[in-house]
Amino acid sequence: MAATRQHLDLPAVIRLGELGDQITPFALRAACDLRIADLLVGGPRTVAELAGTAGAHPGALLRLLRALAARGIFTEVADATFALTALAEPLRGDHPMSLRDSFTLLDSDVRAWGAIGHTLRTGDPAFAYVHGQDYWAYLADHPQESTRVDDWMRSVNRLHLRTVLGAYPWRRFGTLVDVGGGTGGFLAGLLTRFPAVRGVLFDLPHVVSGAPEVLAEAGVSERCEVVPGDAFAEVPAGGDGYLLKTVLPGFDDDDAARILGNVRSAMRPDSRLVLLEAVLPPGDAFDMAKLFDVHAMVLTGGAHRSADETARLLERVGLRLTQVVGTPTLTVLEALPAG
Repeated sequence: MAATRQHLDLPAVIRLGELGDQITPFALRAACDLRIADLLVGGPRTVAELAGTAGAHPGALLRLLRALAARGIFTEVADATFALTALAEPLRGDHPMSLRDSFTLLDSDVRAWGAIGHTLRTGDPAFAYVHGQDYWAYLADHPQESTRVDDWMRSVNRLHLRTVLGAYPWRRFGTLVDVGGGTGGFLAGLLTRFPAVRGVLFDLPHVVSGAPEVLAEAGVSERCEVVPGDAFAEVPAGGDGYLLKTVLPGFDDDDAARILGNVRSAMRPDSRLVLLEAVLPPGDAFDMAKLFDVHAMVLTGGAHRSADETARLLERVGLRLTQVVGTPTLTVLEALPAG
């Protein structure tokens, strides 16, 4: 019996090719590393000019930019001459919503993704398998890459600040403790928006070493204390509010519970915990949380969670989920001490 000939759904095949493209993401990140969008702020420039300033090979850069222009990122306005497009504008460092530093191309991450097969076979993070140490220890030992991750977080924070500050009554807090707050970009933006709030920035010593400059630039140094420490050991006590922004997805349930347990111990009976996370929705609905979840799996062994899964995690340490507010980016989850 002859095999049934399958109908060729050409649009579906083309769409699948677009989704499976690994060239555009790498090309985009390479262009960001070369600061190409910044070099085009003044108008179109030839590849020879761009390559000379960026320290690139003219022929190689031409091929890269033509590939990106085919995706609408930059445009070739004349032979070997390129300009910005609407998609390329946010790749400028001076853009108010600049995403340039969020498109990093880190060799350590690329090598981990190349070993995703290890994660799929074992369930263990490929990053530790490739580098011989976990993600957080690696960053502590490689300050240059840690700085680039901090730059990435500051870039993403610009978008998060636009979307979540209006979704929750932050002004209710006299003192807000930002646990795992990095170099303080998000907390600085929050304190700027709510001048009656004081902040405590808490993170590992090598991370918060870069915070004074960030806080000073925002003009909030006098209202923000920087405390180095380890959330697996203890958390500063007595805050009116505790903030964990995109912290828990970096860890599995047991480690996340250890952090939450220390936060719970530091809270007063009337303190509130606010989580800012990409929450997994049910079904096939698209949400960046589903992509970030795989990213966490490969790099740290952590996981993004649904609201119900987060509620159960909070219950393990004596906290109860009281509020879930969605925004165009992160979800705001509030928890109070149980009982």
